[in-house]
Amino acid sequence: MGYRVVVAGATGNVGREMLNILAERQFPVDEIAALASRRSIGTEVSFGDTTLKTKDIEQFDFTGWDIALFAIGSDATKVYAPIAAKAGCVVIDNSSLYRYDPDVPLIVPECNAEAIHGYAKKNIIANPNCSTAQMVVALKPLHDRARIKRVVVSTYQSVSGSGKEAIDELWDQTKAVYNPTAEYERKVYTKDIAFNVIPHIDVFMEDGSTKEEWKMVAETKKIVDPAIKVTATCVRVPVFVGHSESINIEFEDFLDEDEARDILREAPGIMVIDKREDGGYVTPKECVGDFATFISRIRQDNTVENGLNLWCVSDNLRKGAALNAVQIAETLGREVLKKG
Repeated sequence: MGYRVVVAGATGNVGREMLNILAERQFPVDEIAALASRRSIGTEVSFGDTTLKTKDIEQFDFTGWDIALFAIGSDATKVYAPIAAKAGCVVIDNSSLYRYDPDVPLIVPECNAEAIHGYAKKNIIANPNCSTAQMVVALKPLHDRARIKRVVVSTYQSVSGSGKEAIDELWDQTKAVYNPTAEYERKVYTKDIAFNVIPHIDVFMEDGSTKEEWKMVAETKKIVDPAIKVTATCVRVPVFVGHSESINIEFEDFLDEDEARDILREAPGIMVIDKREDGGYVTPKECVGDFATFISRIRQDNTVENGLNLWCVSDNLRKGAALNAVQIAETLGREVLKKG
């Protein structure tokens, strides 16, 4: 006996990836529904070897469905998540809407799977921001060993984090560089993204940080430990898929780089590729399509008392979004619903 599963936003990058990963990981599905907005009704999407036609989320009855994976943005989630939750369907939401709600667990299963039991207050579970998800997978096992005091992170985030239009924008601008007669319109980003980097993701806040940077701070505290101090600089780079992060960590206790390497090798969800030679590290292009979060360039930071540096790379459409949502569904099934 398996689950009746809904994927809302099935025609988007993350929604399609959710369907792919549910099939790849052989999630015990008895029945699956692909939902989209009214303008996308009937669009065909793949689920393993089968093809699904999308249904209208406005008319969909969530009664009798077990789990709904939402990838529809905060505005639509605000309308439809409470409807699904009230009907008894557990919502796993990829938007930012519920991440900071104290009655909604924010979960990365490798870090805080035990928080799953808090879902019942609203029948909703939140998926973290893509840049946070991969970072906390690396931080948690190190924090358990030596207690993290402070994290300084700079991100190198791919355009797929902004959706399909951003991927098209990078592609069109890149072509235009080689074909000066080609025209393109800048729709997604404030400056050209091709052959450029933009230190601006999401809206600016009063203190000069951006919302994306604030998310990394708030979510790390909620998932790992509220005592950790985090400062972030989030940058969009001309990469199609795969987020990278340069992370500097200051600990309460000394942690040798070799021990840190061993801890990370044994940690769930992590693959350590760390050779001090040409190519002995992972780049975002190499991580696309993989479930793992890759860690490289682990080294001591001798400018602080107990410091380490590391390089963290992951497929943002997978661990940063769709994979983590499916892992939450797996945890929910294993720990709470117990079907399949």
